[in-house]
Amino acid sequence: MAEFKRKKGESFEGFLRRFNRGLKQSGRLYEARQKKYHEARKNKRQQKEYALSSLKLRKEKDLLRKTGKLEEEKNKFKRRR
Repeated sequence: MAEFKRKKGESFEGFLRRFNRGLKQSGRLYEARQKKYHEARKNKRQQKEYALSSLKLRKEKDLLRKTGKLEEEKNKFKRRR
């Protein structure tokens, strides 16, 4: 972690400029911004597990709909005129 202290007689604008330049050169701000929105990819095993579980749930819901235990889903997005 870089430390920045204001030098004797240094203006605040000069200090701020030096601080921003040092922050850019260290690369910490860039790394933090990259990590903020980074979403880890699922490996193949996780993808298969997710696909199989969603298929299982879909089959169960279809069976419940066919037997009448679950109501038919209406359109979630209605058009407004």
